[in-house]
Amino acid sequence: MTGYLLRRVPTALVVLAVASILIFAVLRLIPGGPEAALAGPDASPAQLAAIRHDLGLDQAFITQYLSWLGDILTLDLGTSYQVGGSITDLIGFGLTNTLILTGAALVIAIVLALALGLTAVLFENRYVNAILTVVNAAAIALPTFVVGTVLILVFGVQLRLLPAGGIPPNGFTDSLQISAQYLILPALTLGLPAGAMLARFLTESLRTELQQPYVLTARALGASRTDIVLKHALRNALPPTLTALGITVGALLGGAVLVESIFGWPGLGLLTEEGIFARDYPLVQVLILLSVAVFVIIQLLADIVHAWLDPRIRLAGDR
Repeated sequence: MTGYLLRRVPTALVVLAVASILIFAVLRLIPGGPEAALAGPDASPAQLAAIRHDLGLDQAFITQYLSWLGDILTLDLGTSYQVGGSITDLIGFGLTNTLILTGAALVIAIVLALALGLTAVLFENRYVNAILTVVNAAAIALPTFVVGTVLILVFGVQLRLLPAGGIPPNGFTDSLQISAQYLILPALTLGLPAGAMLARFLTESLRTELQQPYVLTARALGASRTDIVLKHALRNALPPTLTALGITVGALLGGAVLVESIFGWPGLGLLTEEGIFARDYPLVQVLILLSVAVFVIIQLLADIVHAWLDPRIRLAGDR
């Protein structure tokens, strides 16, 4: 396991380093420079010069990058020019809300994947499999904005059972019941396609395991299909599914941008959209780097859990 970690962790750090350089460089290729994007077309030369100096754009590129990287590592992220306020405070508030939404969506995705995957392999019925295939395909194919809009119209407007958007007015810790009401619709919108995708991975992995010799042996010894699937095949089918889960979490964070816009959820997705439209360059580059860092860390954790569950992987890494 140690050898596997020594191989994977440096790779993740290299990816983060390269991503930070690219993000820092690309945003400086904006026509007219970042200062023009921030100040607007009517800014005077003196205003442009002041912004350039404040951002350190009058220094050498390597000096700018190292200064920015040092600020990132010390959590001194600067000030948002257009949105307003400390970038650290803005990200802290948005990150909390995004993690709550993503966590709820992830729970829905995992429950849906287990329900669809296990049902598909436990019940050898073509009608059941046909229904599951249709449900799975619909959950993946329907665009997120369509699902979100339909859920709002049905449950938020017509039936008035759930809030159509926003977050609990008194915070998530005030009342669990109220928090759940605000979470259900956006979490469902975000979690349904992810759960359907995970269900496909889990189903195929389980069917592959059911073709293995140990399954034939278990059947010969009189074990039921349910016991074989739940006690043996499921554990062996989890490692590749966990790798897909790591990618799915990254997709959930990416999909949160659209879902937060639909439901007016004040998370990192809505903050990123606001920063892009406002051309708030200091805020946007930190948000992009944070997104890359979270995706890399989640993928690394998924690989570590995969290696822990599958001895073949960690033993290969220790050689």
